[in-house]
Amino acid sequence: MGLYKKLFKQTAIYGLATVMPRMFSFLLVPLYTNLLPKEEYGKVSIIFAYMIFFNVILAYGMETAFFRFYNNETDKKSVVETTTVSVFWTTILFLFPALLFRNALASFSGIDVQYITYTLWILVLDALVIIPFSKLRAFQKPMVYAVIKIGNVVVNLSLNIFFLIYLPKIAASNPSGFLSSLYAENFQIGYIFVANIVASLLTFVVLSPDYFSLKWNFDFSLWKRMIKYGLPIMVAGIAFAINEQFDKILLGKLLPANIADAQVGVYSACYKLGLFMVLYRTAYTLGIEPFFFSHASNENAPQTYATITKYFVIFGSFILLTVIVFADIFKYLMIRDSSYWEAMKVVPLIILANFFLGIYTNLSVWYKLIDKTHIGAYISIVGAIVTLVLNFSLIPIMQEKGNGGYMGSAIATIAAYGTMMLISYILGNKYYPIPYDIKKISAYLGLSIGFSIVSFYYFRENYFVGIPLLVIFLYFIYHNEKETLKRIIKRK
Repeated sequence: MGLYKKLFKQTAIYGLATVMPRMFSFLLVPLYTNLLPKEEYGKVSIIFAYMIFFNVILAYGMETAFFRFYNNETDKKSVVETTTVSVFWTTILFLFPALLFRNALASFSGIDVQYITYTLWILVLDALVIIPFSKLRAFQKPMVYAVIKIGNVVVNLSLNIFFLIYLPKIAASNPSGFLSSLYAENFQIGYIFVANIVASLLTFVVLSPDYFSLKWNFDFSLWKRMIKYGLPIMVAGIAFAINEQFDKILLGKLLPANIADAQVGVYSACYKLGLFMVLYRTAYTLGIEPFFFSHASNENAPQTYATITKYFVIFGSFILLTVIVFADIFKYLMIRDSSYWEAMKVVPLIILANFFLGIYTNLSVWYKLIDKTHIGAYISIVGAIVTLVLNFSLIPIMQEKGNGGYMGSAIATIAAYGTMMLISYILGNKYYPIPYDIKKISAYLGLSIGFSIVSFYYFRENYFVGIPLLVIFLYFIYHNEKETLKRIIKRK
């Protein structure tokens, strides 16, 4: 099987493991926006934003370190054991102080202590399966990985539907029944987190044999090298979390209390329309990271990376234009309550921002391959600074101008990822030159962005304009890439 066919197959399998669960999660958006007021959905979004930060901290870069050292070390078993033991004990050491000081955490965050408790258990259960999932990827068991991931979301989705839709009806029709005893009035947010806990617990149970089969050996010398490699990735991850999630937290803090939760709610709902690009980027990243490491020693690796990046941009540009052209159709499917639609103007910015992040993922391969992950951390910190400065500056300004404070957050997001993308490209040329086809990459990206602007801001919902633009773009791809695509397909 050719190199590109192998990459495509690997990405497709992990794409299944990512896209299917995300698509099930996709169904939660119309469920929540249909049943929850904007203010309540805003509160849920803020809690999940905090969770992203702690997910990064509890992983502290060990997932990426695992892949790097697993491919480089001769004693692979030691890598598995040391990484698993490390994450297990750090997770346990986090749990007990967090539970002890949960009231202080609730006071600081403004979140009900009950929800803090639920969140802590979800964080811990999810952290304990980080390395077992990584092992499945390293051991090339993508289908097992996919089944467990999909199973987690099916359980979560099913319980959400049961708790939010059917349980209230059961309680009303049969108040004395057993299931009715599970019903609590005005507890919708609590049910959302209970569903998450159950799903995470079942996932941990399925993967728990990994812990029982361990000999619990710990190589301290190896661990120190892994920590040195992983901690900069954690810093980068925290910066990424700021870029992806801190806007929702800042909206809740910087806007007047009487409108803050509602604006977070509408912004978070419309933000979800960027999921199509997120799915593409995430599935690609899961497949590409092990691929990059395993092919780093090949003589033609730089040219391979350049080709892969070009085709990532081609397919991503097509997704960008497609989603933006049909954004107002997707909103009817995703966001049933029209009161959420006021934030639709952020959708093109959010989709493009996620595309920039995907391009950055490609461009950032160089610092991982030459073990300079600290540079990645610095780049992410720059992005986080851009995010914070622009959010603090633009949220009040946009709110005063009547555009909604969330427009400031969207601008900050695209500026942060765009800055990171450009910095990584410039530094990559210095430390690990890769012969990117900048002319073609710029042409595809520029044409897609230009057509998106015309379609959304000048001919929105006019499909007599949007669809022809999409067809023209597809022909542009075909005209420029037909010979290369034929060679890739024929390669054995």
